[in-house]
Amino acid sequence: MRISRILFLAWIPVQYIAAQEIPARLNTAAVEKTIRFLAADEMRGRAIFSPEIDKAANFIAASFKKSGLLPLQGNSFLQSFTVYSAAFRGLTANADQKELSKDNVIVITGEPELEVTEKSSYTISTINAGSSLFQEASTAVNNGRNNIVLIDESFAQDFKRLVFFKRNFLKRAGSTIFILGKPALQTYTIRASHVIKAHPAANIAGILPGRSRKNEYVIFSAHYDHVGVGKPVHADSVYNGANDDASGTTAVMLLADHFAALKNNERSIIFVAFTAEESGGFGSQYFSRQLDASKIAAMLNIEMIGTDSKWGKNSAYITGFEKSSLGTILQKNLAGSGFTFYPDPYPKEDLFYRSDNATLARLGVPAHTISTSKMDHEPHYHQPSDEVATLDLTNMTEIIRAIGISAASIIAGKDSPTRVKEE
Repeated sequence: MRISRILFLAWIPVQYIAAQEIPARLNTAAVEKTIRFLAADEMRGRAIFSPEIDKAANFIAASFKKSGLLPLQGNSFLQSFTVYSAAFRGLTANADQKELSKDNVIVITGEPELEVTEKSSYTISTINAGSSLFQEASTAVNNGRNNIVLIDESFAQDFKRLVFFKRNFLKRAGSTIFILGKPALQTYTIRASHVIKAHPAANIAGILPGRSRKNEYVIFSAHYDHVGVGKPVHADSVYNGANDDASGTTAVMLLADHFAALKNNERSIIFVAFTAEESGGFGSQYFSRQLDASKIAAMLNIEMIGTDSKWGKNSAYITGFEKSSLGTILQKNLAGSGFTFYPDPYPKEDLFYRSDNATLARLGVPAHTISTSKMDHEPHYHQPSDEVATLDLTNMTEIIRAIGISAASIIAGKDSPTRVKEE
């Protein structure tokens, strides 16, 4: 049953009742109108670099402007940057006077032509059997150094998947060469050739300046990209991404309306819709580089809130709940409300480091993702069937309201979550 406005206000913590009048737009009708635009067939799945994702970006930017936000930087809500891709052209590799199979060498670089020898001062490391292949590979690619990484042959089946790292990337400070097997590498010569292409991309970011603590920030975020058009399933090839993550983007847009109407935030609030989450998290990575992490009080990333959680309605979970006090604060502010934030029930999925909160969390920010997605059973995840008709928009509206109310004391500067231990 949909909670009425009177009942909803009755379960707001007493100290926030006067401050938390609900703007007219924060209702199920507004949720439905917004998400139907973002997840329409005409948006063709909002794939990165597509005309449709540009249309979505302009829609979100117009909403931020109408809400009364200011652009986070400059005169535009679009935070533009460049994503690169590397198309393979050629490779030769020799080690210890033996030719290496091209199938056993993957070069991750932003250089069109690369030649590496034993005199090139590359750091050589190993990913041993039993390690986390993709986690360690990601660390090597993103550490800003020149690396050769020898990978145990037990990972032979997954080795080719490492080409993911060169499909799309931000500007690289170093190159990484993955080699399946463990040659001695006393002497070696590796030459690789790629066509490097540049692609424009943009986050949409607006700010509501704080009244007394303008240089302290609370962030509400979601990603607005999805996977586009793909393999047909039951004659449907548009992967609409209604839950993933038009639901979170809708929440951010309506929360911008909510707090802009209140005009009582002491800390500044940043609202951001990220691009390229589905392609490697490049939007959030770029965004994080533009801010001083020490000034961010909290980040509430919102992902996949359109379906009921495993506990049913009026509930959601927070990834990495135990890593800071953010979740405890949010739940305290909802005491007596009937709404509950739970710790992430899927720890084996490592969700805390798989969404757009991860970059800032690694810098110590209490940055967490709020979700209801049942990771053990989401039949529409990354399927053409992820459409608005499969969502519970009434419950989704209550989740958005709960997020806004639960963050009130942080926005007011009364609560400051503990920091995540830097990694």
